[in-house]
Amino acid sequence: MSCEVDSPPFKAQFNQECTALPEGRLSCTLCLGLRIWERFPAFFFKFQFKNVEYSSGRNKTFLCYIVEVQGKESQAFRGYLEDEHAAAHAEDAFFNTILPKCESGLRYNVTWYVSSSPCVACADRITKALQKNKNLHLSILVGRLFMWEEPDIQAALKKMKTAGCKLRIMKPQDFEYVWKNFVEQEEGEEAKSFVPWEDIQENFLYYEEKLAEVLH
Repeated sequence: MSCEVDSPPFKAQFNQECTALPEGRLSCTLCLGLRIWERFPAFFFKFQFKNVEYSSGRNKTFLCYIVEVQGKESQAFRGYLEDEHAAAHAEDAFFNTILPKCESGLRYNVTWYVSSSPCVACADRITKALQKNKNLHLSILVGRLFMWEEPDIQAALKKMKTAGCKLRIMKPQDFEYVWKNFVEQEEGEEAKSFVPWEDIQENFLYYEEKLAEVLH
């Protein structure tokens, strides 16, 4: 089975191995050891993406991405990254391995669904990528805000916005989208419907208000 990432302009920056999975799913393993296409376990989704106000123990990032490239021949691919086994945070790893450069003459529409908003260093990397590549359009939907009370975090998020990043909080239907498209079901089970947790809407409104305060 061929891998969409193996098509220009996403080829040759790294070695990769493509393996057919049950139900037609594809697993592409980069030389860095990052798994970039394989649904992740429901347990991690329910814990890491939960939009609780106090996120104790949630100390790693899950980043689900969709990349759409518009040119003479349009193409798209998706996958996810987690930073537990990476040398860099998931946001940084995306620009190092998934989209190391943007070819002129093409338009890149990228959407991230991330368990929490970026740290200062990752926010700076995002800002620089957008400033360098005017043909890159990035929308980031986050489950929670990371240390949003800190002045340096607030400043970094504002710089992202100024650079053109569209940042917003995940709504309940966004969590459902991630559940359907990036989360695996237990072997032998039929696909389960997304079950919203208690206070999901209330917590969304809470974080939406805080983000508006930060970006005003």
